[in-house]
Amino acid sequence: MEDRWLSVDEAAAYLGVKRNTVYRWITDKNMPAHRVGRLWKFKRAEIDEWVKEGHAAETSDDKK
Repeated sequence: MEDRWLSVDEAAAYLGVKRNTVYRWITDKNMPAHRVGRLWKFKRAEIDEWVKEGHAAETSDDKK
């Protein structure tokens, strides 16, 4: 299996959302992302686990 780092655009395409949603999830929902210089990079396995744990579905009220 290929285990390379995904870009913001690739992560957004993988999840079927817009890139702005990915940026919002990084800051608001602690989406697992790693800063490499000025770029955000993602591991597919970390994204999968984050989604399985239900973090992408949380509303802002859930974070209280």
